[in-house]
Amino acid sequence: MMDNKRISISSFVILLLIQCFAINASDELFYESFEENFEGRWIVTEKDDYNGVWKHTKSEGHEDYGLLVSEKARKHGIVKELGSAVEFKDGTVTLQFETRLQNGLECGGAYLKFLRPQDVGWTPKQFDNDSPYSIMFGPDKCGSTNKVHFIVKHKNPKSGEYVEHHLKYPPSVPSDKLTHVYTAIIKPDNELRILVDGEEKKKANFLSQDDFEPAFIPSATIPDPDDKKPEDWDERAKIPDPDAVKPEDWDEDAQMEIEDEEAEKPEGWLDDEPEEIDDPEATKPEDWDDEEDGEWEAPKIENPKCSEAPGCGEWKRPMKRNPAYKGKWHAPMIDNPNYKGIWKPQQIPNPDFFELEKPNFEPIAAIGIEIWTMQDGILFDNILIASDEKVAETYREKAWKPKYDAEKEKQKADEEGAGPPKGLAGFQKKVFDILYKIADIPFLEAYKAKIIDTIEKGEKQANLTIGALVSILVVIITLFLKALFGGKKSSFPPQAAQVKKDDGPGEADNDGGNAEKDENEKEDNAAPRQRRSRRET
Repeated sequence: MMDNKRISISSFVILLLIQCFAINASDELFYESFEENFEGRWIVTEKDDYNGVWKHTKSEGHEDYGLLVSEKARKHGIVKELGSAVEFKDGTVTLQFETRLQNGLECGGAYLKFLRPQDVGWTPKQFDNDSPYSIMFGPDKCGSTNKVHFIVKHKNPKSGEYVEHHLKYPPSVPSDKLTHVYTAIIKPDNELRILVDGEEKKKANFLSQDDFEPAFIPSATIPDPDDKKPEDWDERAKIPDPDAVKPEDWDEDAQMEIEDEEAEKPEGWLDDEPEEIDDPEATKPEDWDDEEDGEWEAPKIENPKCSEAPGCGEWKRPMKRNPAYKGKWHAPMIDNPNYKGIWKPQQIPNPDFFELEKPNFEPIAAIGIEIWTMQDGILFDNILIASDEKVAETYREKAWKPKYDAEKEKQKADEEGAGPPKGLAGFQKKVFDILYKIADIPFLEAYKAKIIDTIEKGEKQANLTIGALVSILVVIITLFLKALFGGKKSSFPPQAAQVKKDDGPGEADNDGGNAEKDENEKEDNAAPRQRRSRRET
């Protein structure tokens, strides 16, 4: 009797383990470790432009194999067809893979394309940039572009056309040469989460107007294209005061600067000595030909007598600001009694509007890597599609984290063994890591390209670390002040306010300033800056 109970308990445990294994196996929809050679399983495209060579090789410093981009400045294309398509129905779909930029990444992509079912007759050897995909996900970096792409090609239910929907404000690509793991978790409640190295970097909603460009659901209304602004519509918030009169003592012809009549020539000034003299030690070159080269003249040097005296040459009184200068008079600005605000066309129902409960993701029938890159050494590994995000977490802990930790330790040892820091190390590395996170803040999206460019310049020249930090802080402070004060300019001093022209509120003043700046730049370019004479000091 006891033996039967033991057998029953053992059978129950075995069945339970089998059931758990079956659940886990079903949660893993596709997995590629590249421990075996990819040839025969992954198909390299035979399109003419795609001549980059793929290699099955170990990751530097590891026994772990991956798929390597082995040539720079080449187009690479390779694809793996799935045994059965992955459907997006009512469950979670998790996409995950590792990349290691062993030689860095200045210009190129390291993303995956999750292909939808192709047209009849298509073969993997025809894979190229035009092969339609369902989702594109992964790092891309070149020039001002520095982002972890997440793009959905979604079929418009009304027009039947496929539209690319790009995730707004995606995270930046890590700037080092370590192995990083990228995870996209697509939930049935329309939630999207982007993880880098297991840390959530972005959360979005597929149906939110603020998270994708263009939005999955178009606006219910649009501006009426036939609506026209009335001719008498006045958009000027301020106008010159028509009752204002120029003061009688306002002299528009007064110069900005005048001679300082109270100035006196310093004692010891050498009126008869030139500021520069011929170099007495200079000699005419032996190969100088007067007929071909012209008459030889000795180069000029500063007159040594002038350095011992207050100055040389003709003395002139220095200039000072004219207290009577007020510039051109303009009537002060007042509120426009006819101001109606900025005109906008009326809204009408959008003929292309449609409702959407959730995106209709196309099934994933294949996984493709189609990239153009200026760097070699890009290694792909541990590509996973799962229906449970915990499966992805398990792979991160078992497959990715040991490699990453070993690489971090080696990086630390190399930096310590290199002596004085060269390039990014210690404090500088932490600073740039923080700056990359700042660049991902949605509030700074309009300035992201400039911030990334500043960071990259700082990375290449370690002595620019503080400069990069200060530049980005200035941008942030400027935006904060604009948000706080609404971008209004100070009206102090009064003359400055009166000089403003009435081209409209706000932007007109900026245009005027830019025009003046452009004019000054033209003047600077037209003639070289004159050397300031000692006698003018």
